[in-house]
Amino acid sequence: MNKSSPPRFAHWLLTKLHPDDTLEEVEGDLDELYTYWSTRSGKTQATLRYLLNVVSVLPPFVLRRKTNKQQYHNASNYRLAMLSNYLKIAYRSLVKHKGYSFINIGGLAVGMAVAILIGLWIYDELSFDRYFQNYDRIAKVLQTGTFEGEVFHGGYNPAPMGPELRTVYGDNFSHVVMSSWTDDHILAYGDKKLSKSGNYLSANAPDMLTLKMLSGTRAGLKDPSSILLSESVAYALFGTADPVGKSMKIDNKLDVNVTGVYEDFPYNTEFRDIKFIAPWELYLLDQPWIKEAQDSGVWGNFSWQVLVQIAPNTTFKTVSEKIKDIRLKHSPEVAFIKPKVILQPMREWHLYTGWDKAGNVEGRIQYVWLFGIIGVFVLLLACINFMNLSTARSEKRAKEVGIRKAVGSLRSQLISQFFSESLLVVAIAFVLAILLVQLTLPFFNDVADKRIGILWTSPVFWLLIIVFSLLTGLIAGSYPALYLSSFQPIKVLKGTGSSLRFRVGRFTSIPRQVLVVIQFTVSVTLIIGTVIVFQQIEYAKNRPVGYDRSGLITVAINTPELRQHYNALRNALLETGAIVDMSTSSAPATDLKSQNSGFDWEGKDLNFKDNLGTIAVSHDFGKTVGWQFVKGRDLSRQFTSDSSGMVLNETAVRYMGLKDPVGKQIRWNGKVFRVVGIIKDMLMASPFEPVLQTVYMLNYDWANVINIKLNPVRSASESLPKIEAVFRKFNPGSPFDYKFTDQEYASKFAAEERIGKLGLLFTVLAIFISCLGLFGLASFVAEQRTKEIGIRKVLGASVTSLWQLLSKDFVVLVLISCLFAAPTAWYFMGRWLQKYSYHTTLSWGVFAAASVGALSVTLLTVSFQSIKAALMNPVRSLRSE
Repeated sequence: MNKSSPPRFAHWLLTKLHPDDTLEEVEGDLDELYTYWSTRSGKTQATLRYLLNVVSVLPPFVLRRKTNKQQYHNASNYRLAMLSNYLKIAYRSLVKHKGYSFINIGGLAVGMAVAILIGLWIYDELSFDRYFQNYDRIAKVLQTGTFEGEVFHGGYNPAPMGPELRTVYGDNFSHVVMSSWTDDHILAYGDKKLSKSGNYLSANAPDMLTLKMLSGTRAGLKDPSSILLSESVAYALFGTADPVGKSMKIDNKLDVNVTGVYEDFPYNTEFRDIKFIAPWELYLLDQPWIKEAQDSGVWGNFSWQVLVQIAPNTTFKTVSEKIKDIRLKHSPEVAFIKPKVILQPMREWHLYTGWDKAGNVEGRIQYVWLFGIIGVFVLLLACINFMNLSTARSEKRAKEVGIRKAVGSLRSQLISQFFSESLLVVAIAFVLAILLVQLTLPFFNDVADKRIGILWTSPVFWLLIIVFSLLTGLIAGSYPALYLSSFQPIKVLKGTGSSLRFRVGRFTSIPRQVLVVIQFTVSVTLIIGTVIVFQQIEYAKNRPVGYDRSGLITVAINTPELRQHYNALRNALLETGAIVDMSTSSAPATDLKSQNSGFDWEGKDLNFKDNLGTIAVSHDFGKTVGWQFVKGRDLSRQFTSDSSGMVLNETAVRYMGLKDPVGKQIRWNGKVFRVVGIIKDMLMASPFEPVLQTVYMLNYDWANVINIKLNPVRSASESLPKIEAVFRKFNPGSPFDYKFTDQEYASKFAAEERIGKLGLLFTVLAIFISCLGLFGLASFVAEQRTKEIGIRKVLGASVTSLWQLLSKDFVVLVLISCLFAAPTAWYFMGRWLQKYSYHTTLSWGVFAAASVGALSVTLLTVSFQSIKAALMNPVRSLRSE
């Protein structure tokens, strides 16, 4: 036996450790080794110590431990013992290298937590409206056409549409439901009064929507004086008492009986805001002009929704083809816009919310794809960390692999060993990821406007999670397992302890460099994308709106008292000094609800098909909202002729081709209006789209909201109680429910801000994971080059030069990442911005700032290890040379 030669020593060790040896017999052999070990030099001792540590964790095919002299004859017991041994080795490796383990487990846990959160968000998006049993057969009736070269779509329908579908095309539908738009109404029972949103629906709506009734019956809406309440509203009005059969009021004017209570709609449905349902017939009785529009067959007023459930033996495509020409049949004069009637299935309501100008479907589905891709990439970043750090430690584990192969290990067994380590890391990371998800869900739900939770009781969820974890472990461990198990034992052990140290090849760092480039390409792309999203939001927020939002509030006109006593209410409020002005309008300043055609003016081209936004206002509207006049004057009580006065915005003047419109006449619906003034464009619709050509005309009958300008010299907290007291005096049956216009305007950015915040969150986590891996790699490189750094310091190298030496390679990799990230972000963000008519431009400064930021983060991450290595005492690293 020659114990001084490591290969021969390994062979001798194999002969000494017989497969049938007991643990006691093996320990005797180890005692002999310890005795020999204590007599050797320090360098030989280090070699023997390493070999001895390897031997102590050899797998069962070399060292079979016995319990009561019973051997493993059963193959399954053998496999279990081998797996147990693998896990023990993996655990010891993790404990021994705590820093490496923290980076791997921490990075994977964060990556998996992000992937799980995104997965839950996507599941919630894809499961929208699946609460309804008839989900696969319910649809909205939409109108589509082409106007001025642009495709338009809308869910607005004329009142006769429902009866037409029911009578002429009834064989194609199980249900046809007429519906109002969801709006706030006053619900009153005794002294209790609530402002809740609800709809007027046809009597068969509860059956189509398969309402889950808690009391009463779905058939209750067949009574025109009935109402169905949600569980939450029923409890708020009636407490624990059964409300069925009790009488209450809607908007202080409609007496109804409660005929049923239904379960509140889940948050992930389009109907979540509907807190009560009243009969469509009651709506017609309250609004005779709607009944007249429905019965007269007039197809010009598009103000209602139509929902349908197609028959079992049909498809959406087939039915759409049959009904596509309904509008053209009843309104041939609109043939120039090529109108079509189509069905939009319920499964598309949430994810496909709109169409671009070319007619391509778009909507939230693009964000489902976007966040799905981000989730995959963030998890991939964590897997890359594992691969990088595992292969970076390859030189240290090369001896272990060499000895294992020398004593008989097969490559498949080594691959199994490394995969077991990977799966153990993933298992620990998964537990931490679930904990992170549970802790962050409240914050995530607040940012994403969701009500999602971990699906603890769902077998499908746990099956997907287990498969997801196994795939993560296999992906993360595949490259290290295949790479490390490929080492040749002769080459590995040949130079151990000599000057010919084992090297795995001059190009072994290339895969790690490629993975680092991928990591930072993803991270820098996310940085650029997030910055551009917020730039677009700020660009739209800073857009001129043409009126003053500060101190402006709106109150919905829901009751007849507000209409009947409007002038008295206005005078009483002015006397309090809490307001400076007040007016009415058919829509709030933040919402353009009505568009009409049929206007005529001098010089109009006979072939010109007009379409103008129409807002009915009272005399004081301009002073209340702060109109900005370009020409002419405001509507005034001092001029009786202003009863037929009209104000145009600048876009309307250009649209109509009017050169000097003040004083000109415009005809509409048989009435002649005179233009008294031109105002700057008042932004009432989307802040991301052009201002629509709009006319403002005097009409108190169309009033839907009251606009109130608070006194700027008084605080809102002082003024609002006084305003509420006056409202209660003139409208005692209703709560004082108001909305601040600036808050309503800010809500128009909610979707984009939500996407921006989620993007920022995922970007920060992606950068964190990337930097975590970079920190680990920098630590390894600094450790690997310890002796080189010592020699350089002895030869006079400064700390700065050593810092540059260790940092430059990482800086180069990040610069390469920026070169890849810039065109990627330019392409995708450019396409995203094109969906907005009013959008910011892509600036090179954003790309430069993102690149500088990535480089700064890289230097901060790497510098800690670089400076630490540069400050190390060279005596400690060179004393064994």
